[in-house]
This record gives sequence, structure tokens and C-alpha cells, in this order.
Amino acid sequence: MGTSTDRHTGTGGAWTPLKYAATAYAKAVAGGPGDARETAQRVLSRHVDVLGGAPAAASTARAGGSALAGLGGFLGGVGGGGLAAALTEAGLGDLVGRDRWDVLDGLITLIAGDASDIESQAARDAMSDVCDELYGDAESWEELDAVAVSADDLRVLLETYLARYIYNRVPVLAERLAKILDPAAARDADRRIVQMIHDLVSLQMPDDPFSFDWRGQPGRDFAETAIRDVYDALEAGDPG
Repeated sequence: MGTSTDRHTGTGGAWTPLKYAATAYAKAVAGGPGDARETAQRVLSRHVDVLGGAPAAASTARAGGSALAGLGGFLGGVGGGGLAAALTEAGLGDLVGRDRWDVLDGLITLIAGDASDIESQAARDAMSDVCDELYGDAESWEELDAVAVSADDLRVLLETYLARYIYNRVPVLAERLAKILDPAAARDADRRIVQMIHDLVSLQMPDDPFSFDWRGQPGRDFAETAIRDVYDALEAGDPG
């Protein structure tokens, strides 16, 4: 997973119940008291509180929303005309013919930023995960160019990005998991909570995602609605 254990977290206020909930989740996963799913729900709801509630959480997800729309545009370009056309349309024509490292690094930086702050880092980590999922072991330009994107692929990859971006905005959780669990168990606990978020993501995809204006106002509206809907669901999901 992309989330780093060294991200800055706050103290006091809404951070205290979030940290308690994150510790309880880690202990429940390790076989201690409490139900892992309920404590995971509590972690996610408490993090919405830290962000000021669902409306504020959504409104501050600017890096995530921009990257979601940008990713939609790139994937739509690949699906509609191939990798070379998608890179050229994105202003990255100089990467055509290059290897995996150059192509993906340039693409991730364009869409998600340079990780200069926590928000950009969360978006960049999620983008990196999605690119790894899309391209697998492909290394050469020829292997990258051979990867196709269907309309279903586009939807699944956008949902994956959104779930992982939202998870990456909960830095205290990775810290608690790393303190209590061994690395393999921590990764499993990561996956569980990302899947919980993923289950709440239900994107209303455009009729033709390959011709949709992802980079214009329709794309921005799509991203804003998607993020707001997930945070509304997270806020409502606290078991108490």
C-alpha cells in the first residue's frame, strides 16, 4: 500500500478518538478484543470527524478530485486511442516509446502532483497503486502499449483509485498497524479496510467514458460527486 507511517498526524480534539479507534482496530485484527469490521468502521468515521465532517472532508480533497478526473481522462484516452495517443493528449508526447519507469513517473506526477504535501502524497500513492494494477509486470514500451482499457476496466480502476486515496488520507492508521502487527498482518489489515471503502464506492459512470470530458467541468463534477458520496457513507457508517 502507498500510505506511509511517517506522515504527520495531529494531536488533541478529534484526533484522540481517531487514534483510539485505530489502536482498537489493530488489536482486533491481531486477535484482541472487539470486532475488526466494527472498529474499522469507527476508524473511518472518526477520520471524517478529524476532517471536519463529510462536507469538509470532500471539499478539502482537491488533490484527490483533480487526480480522479485526470486518471479518468488518461484511461479514457488509452481505451479510445491507445497509450501513445493518451500520453500525447495529456502533453506527455515525449514519453512515447520510453520504458515503464519514465512513462509512469511522468504520468503520475502530471496527474497527482509531486508529493509536496500530504494531499498530493495521498493522491500520488493511490495513482501508483492503480498504475501497478493496470500495467502489472509490463516493463518495455511495447508491453505497456499492449495493455488495453475497456469501459469496465476504467470504472474498476477509478473505484480502486478512489478507495485507496481515501484510505491514504488516514495516516494514523498505518502508524498504529505498524506498531502492533507484523508486516504481513499489517498489509492484510490495510487490504481489509481499503476493501471496506471500495464497497462504498459506486460511481455513476458516463454513458461513453471514452469521449467524456474528463478534463473539463463534467470531469470535475464527476469527481466532486464521487468523493462527496463516499464521505457521506463513511460518516454514516459509524457503529457507535
